[in-house]
Amino acid sequence: MHYQVDPKDPNYQTPYPPSPPPPPPPSMGSPKTTTQPFLGPLITLDTTVSHFLHTLFKPILPTFLLLLLEYSADFRFSFPVSLSLFLASPSLSSRSTPFILGLLLDLAVIGLIKLIFRRTRPPYNPNMSPVVHADNFSFPSGHASRVLFSATLFHLILQNDDGFVSDFIKQWTKLEADFVLLGVWVWAIMTATSRVLLGRHFLFDVLAGVIIGVLEGIVAFLVFWF
Repeated sequence: MHYQVDPKDPNYQTPYPPSPPPPPPPSMGSPKTTTQPFLGPLITLDTTVSHFLHTLFKPILPTFLLLLLEYSADFRFSFPVSLSLFLASPSLSSRSTPFILGLLLDLAVIGLIKLIFRRTRPPYNPNMSPVVHADNFSFPSGHASRVLFSATLFHLILQNDDGFVSDFIKQWTKLEADFVLLGVWVWAIMTATSRVLLGRHFLFDVLAGVIIGVLEGIVAFLVFWF
């Protein structure tokens, strides 16, 4: 005797499982991974070389000197110095304006890039409390950009000086302007290098900060120096 199966019966089960739905089409906004084979080795090289330099030189170099360089390039020190020169006399105000506006430009540019990349600082230097620490992001180095901006702008100003800046430097330091300029470049290079040796930044962070700082110095001179 044959029974007719009613498909509408709730106890009815099909002999074959239902086929899965087709996969959704690929999204046009999905991130591309073609750059990973290129960025991966660069990041590995950057972290390896940075850790090697930090491990090699930190026991040799005096920590006090490295920290002194760090404090000297902090925005909370360099900006008040530039502002005090601006307020000291009318003759200094026009010549210190490029430094003030350039430092503000550097603060905005570095902050924006850090928010975009959000690269964490090196993990082998967790003790950040004794030093100036503004954020947790590493790329690019704000200290490196700031000191190279200052050195580049100071160099361009002296090259196009009408004698006022050189006389002011000699009056207050008893040194020739070229000698002071050499000292500024040495300070800038040492400060930028100390960022890697202290473990505050990776090497590529500092190199990026150096490039940005030089470009900012040129822009500040061309736009704000008059």
